[in-house]
Amino acid sequence: MSRIGKKPVALPNGVSATVNGQTVEVKGPKGTRSFTATDDVSVALNDGAIVVTPRGTSKRARQQWGMVRSMVENLAVGVTTGFKKELEIQGVGYRAAMTGNVLKLSLGYSHEVNFEVPAGVTVTAPKQTEIVVEGIDQQLVGQVAANIRDWKRPEPYKGKGIRYKDEFVFRKEGKKK
Repeated sequence: MSRIGKKPVALPNGVSATVNGQTVEVKGPKGTRSFTATDDVSVALNDGAIVVTPRGTSKRARQQWGMVRSMVENLAVGVTTGFKKELEIQGVGYRAAMTGNVLKLSLGYSHEVNFEVPAGVTVTAPKQTEIVVEGIDQQLVGQVAANIRDWKRPEPYKGKGIRYKDEFVFRKEGKKK
C-alpha cells in the first residue's frame, strides 16, 4: 500500500478541477495546469478532492499510484502558490541582471552569458548576486534553475559559482608547500 497514494488531494479554496478520463485539469488564481495519468491508475473527483487508486496489484500500478497522486498535488499547489527556486552567485565580479526576457550573467568568462528565459517561468534578479526563478510548473522551474546553475557550478576550493540558496558546498584544502 502506498502511503502517499492513499491520501486524497484536497483542493484549496478558489481552485476547481475537472477529471476527463485519465486527464486532470486544475484551474486556480495563477493559471491552468493539466496532467494525463497512465492507464495503471484511475483518477476520480469525490467531494472536492481528487482520489487516485491503482488498477490491479501489479508492481507498475503500485509505482504509478503514489507518483500520479504527487503530480496531481503539484498541479493544485502550482496554481495556488506557485513554485520558487532561489540562486546565489558568489565570486568577485560575478553578477546577474535582467534585460527584458534575457538574463545577463557575468561569470568570469571572456564574454557575457545571455540566458533566454523560457515561457511559463519568470526570472528576477533582485540583487546583483541573487536570482529568483518562479512559475506554476515545478518541473520547469527546477529545470530552468538547473540550466542557470550549469553555467558556473560552485567549485570546491574557493566556492565561486552559482549555487542554490542554502546549498552546502564541500570545501577542499588547497596545495601545501
